[in-house]
Amino acid sequence: MLFLQEFIIFTIVLALFFDFINGFHDSANAISTVVATKVLTPIRAVGMAAVGNLIGPLFFSTAIAATIGKGIIKIELAPSNDILVIMIFSALVGAIVWDLITWYFGLPTSSSHALVGGLVGAGLAAIGSQSINPAGVEKVVAFMVISPVIGMIAAFILTVLVIRVFYRVAPSKINKYFKRLQLFSAFFYSVTHGTNDAQKTMGIITVLLVAYGSLTTFNVPLWVILAAHISISLGTFLGGWRIVKTMAQRITKLRPYQGFCAETSGGIVLASMAALGIPVSTTHVISSSIMGVGATDKLSAVRWGIARKIVGAWILTIPMTAVISFLTFLIINTLF
Repeated sequence: MLFLQEFIIFTIVLALFFDFINGFHDSANAISTVVATKVLTPIRAVGMAAVGNLIGPLFFSTAIAATIGKGIIKIELAPSNDILVIMIFSALVGAIVWDLITWYFGLPTSSSHALVGGLVGAGLAAIGSQSINPAGVEKVVAFMVISPVIGMIAAFILTVLVIRVFYRVAPSKINKYFKRLQLFSAFFYSVTHGTNDAQKTMGIITVLLVAYGSLTTFNVPLWVILAAHISISLGTFLGGWRIVKTMAQRITKLRPYQGFCAETSGGIVLASMAALGIPVSTTHVISSSIMGVGATDKLSAVRWGIARKIVGAWILTIPMTAVISFLTFLIINTLF
């Protein structure tokens, strides 16, 4: 392939653009609850989320980056560095296209799963079925179901406990307490959101650096960590208000104590998954946490019709991005 060095640099820039789109698309994850409860204005909430996303690497390892970089596709089977770079480029295109489609329709889907689907589709086109790492893909698919369930149950239980503890306290006092507490829970969720989502791009860029020869082993450089977190923070700061509306208004009506419970439960789930190196969807976790707190009022408090559309988009994410990336690889490989 001619101009391999230039194409690798362009692909690294595209990876950082994906991180930016990830933040733009997933800003609703970190701020939907705090906006819904009117604790912060949207502009202040998005600024807080951007700062939280930026400082994420101070608290967690790069285990998720290793999973994305080495655990989904057997990159060592790529017949050449040319093919490997085109494969990663195609995976990023598939993930970005799907993120933009779902952003346009206001659907909070997973950028993590979009990238995984993109890697699978591009790997199939470039190498074949032997390129897929079954254990890595099975782990992602399993936790696509497990993490939202944990988030929903944890949020439901925490909300019930809060209701029991503050049963005799006047609603006005409860709102006053939890409006303050929600500032901390929203920031905590923002930190874990940035930690989970920025690591995907770190893994992709590190693979490219190994292919180029800048690195001899898979070890995420400091500048890659900083670049990924800055990109996702900028995307979060600009925000994706279509999805904020869906998350903050259309799933269920939230009060401050419910927002606190959703954010705290979601953040704990994300922190646990980051420590284990499991790339889960921040979107799935906070969506299900919101459903969990809403269900404590009564099941009808959750707008299950909207929830079904969201789940439908979740299910489509991996196969759709796989198809887009598969076709992208065929086109790019033909051109070069």
